[in-house]
Amino acid sequence: MTIIGITGTIGAGKGTAVDYLTAKGFAHYSARDFIVREIERRGLPVDRDSMVAVANDLRTAHSPSYIIAALAEEARKNGTDAVIESVRTEGEVNALRENGHCYLLAIDADPKVRYERIVLRGSATDHISFEKFLADEEREMRDPDPAKQNLARCIELADHRISNNGTVEELHAALDRVMDAITAAEAAKS
Repeated sequence: MTIIGITGTIGAGKGTAVDYLTAKGFAHYSARDFIVREIERRGLPVDRDSMVAVANDLRTAHSPSYIIAALAEEARKNGTDAVIESVRTEGEVNALRENGHCYLLAIDADPKVRYERIVLRGSATDHISFEKFLADEEREMRDPDPAKQNLARCIELADHRISNNGTVEELHAALDRVMDAITAAEAAKS
């Protein structure tokens, strides 16, 4: 069983990567869905501010690895290859790596490209100005509190990185190269 954790910047293509991997047989475990369920349970609006606040609250109350650790445990119980989206703290990276068959993939792209993508995506958390987009990203990029998001550190710790400024087909080709590297790494462990 292989688990691939995905981290990356807002609108970089994490969801597109997940779609590609699930089409190849990976089960999908979503931190976003996990957090949205808690937001709805609390009766809060489902927006990026609530997502960050609730995720940070859960990590503070339980542990910096709480969200991804819960998803990884669920994936391990199911026993099939899995992709977990979206790793946002160093503690979550460490929770993934408790199993030797886990890999962290970071996806990034130019901010203007990513903003155009989120505008087209149009989810409930995406109806924001470019300035708010940049401010949200800065808030999530380098928080020293271990219970809060530190995407820069997660990206730094990634086993594989993809710069996704091109087409969906180019992203798929990059994912195929990552999967080939993971397959080779898994074979070497056997």
